Amino acid sequence: MQRRKFIKNTLTGLPLLVLMPSVFSSCGEDEKVEEKVLSNGKKVIVIGAGISGLAAAKKLKSKGFEVQILEASDKVGGRLRTDRSLGFAFDQGASWIHGVNGNPITSLAKSAGMQTAITDDESFVSYDLGGIEHSDAVFASQETKFYNMLETLSGSGNLSQSFETVFASQYPSYTQDRLWKFFLSTYLTFDTGELNQLSSLYYNEGEEFGGEEVIATSGYDTIPNYLAKGLDVGTGQRVSKVDYTGSKVKITHNGKLSEADYVLVTVPLGVLKAGKISFTPSLPTNKQTAIDKLGMNCVNKFVLVWDKAFWDDVQYISYTPETKDKFNYFVNLKKTNGLNALMTFAYGDYARSTEIMGDAQIISEIMTHLRDIYGSQIPEPKSMLRTKWNSDENTLGAYSFTAVGTEMKHFEDLAEEVSGKLFFAGEHTEVDYFSTAHGAYLSGIREADKIIDLV
Repeated sequence: MQRRKFIKNTLTGLPLLVLMPSVFSSCGEDEKVEEKVLSNGKKVIVIGAGISGLAAAKKLKSKGFEVQILEASDKVGGRLRTDRSLGFAFDQGASWIHGVNGNPITSLAKSAGMQTAITDDESFVSYDLGGIEHSDAVFASQETKFYNMLETLSGSGNLSQSFETVFASQYPSYTQDRLWKFFLSTYLTFDTGELNQLSSLYYNEGEEFGGEEVIATSGYDTIPNYLAKGLDVGTGQRVSKVDYTGSKVKITHNGKLSEADYVLVTVPLGVLKAGKISFTPSLPTNKQTAIDKLGMNCVNKFVLVWDKAFWDDVQYISYTPETKDKFNYFVNLKKTNGLNALMTFAYGDYARSTEIMGDAQIISEIMTHLRDIYGSQIPEPKSMLRTKWNSDENTLGAYSFTAVGTEMKHFEDLAEEVSGKLFFAGEHTEVDYFSTAHGAYLSGIREADKIIDLV
């Protein structure tokens, strides 16, 4: 069940030193004391304390910049958020390091002390309606056909048509096949966006790192908490306006005004789409077009806990219901951290619809699927945790994707600085690694380097 498993051009074994920033040369596992850095007299305000903003701030500070971070929520991390209210770490956003070879998050997680466990993609079982198990042969055969389709369908696509439209015209017999609906949902919508909004031309863009998939077991927020050490982070500071007309950039937040030589905007794409921050002068046309054209997916996560496990002793359990994108994939957390818990997901429009459902309804819908697999006698869970990313005012979605009308240059347009004072970072600005935590991290380092080069 590897994210972006279908991508053809993978990056395996890239030299780690190329990707790791020099800022961590003094931040190893033994917490060496940093040398005092002389001020260069320049100030940067970073809007957003997600991994991109924190990575940029840490590197800028190491080069003598005064750095102030303004974060709207009450803690650092952005979409790297962990809920420990039930006595274990439930990562509401990123859970995995997707490919450990050459991935900058690998060494960063190690330095931060984040505990991880390998998730085995080959340890799974798949069930159809009525609890009927899909045979390994049938599943493997159809999965191969599915990946072959993904490698070729873009040749029939164009900029103005959705993946769903082109797929239905080329593969009409598979549109209602439950196993194929599972593949489309969990292998594609999960990583990209709703298929009626997904580009038929660029659905398979992006690169991946090779190696094992590992899941955080102690909490992904270990990383942003580590990066934030020693930084000036103001939480509860909601930015409403950025004025870059003068020699200094003026930032309005909570009715107050702050000034800096440079500003780095790292808020999620959903916040930019909603126009929550006004820019004076208005953003260049190409940048606003990019904001409008890129898609923002919604994926919600749900963890259910029992006193005792009743499910298969495998890493992943899949189910093929009639309704797409609905609780069709379960991660067995007993395999990674010993919990009697299952994590499941909702994607796209169905994920958005879950946000107006109460906990009791969510549990009922999930248990309907589990009882179809394991029988009506299985017990109710004793507790549940959930996310609501689409209605979270600080995110308004989960991550970017290539929507109908998206061109790959739009990611690059979002990464362009404006007037040598206004900079942008975040996963939605990384053309090769959009929608990922490592893409967000790399974007922060990229923008820090741009600002450093100006001094």
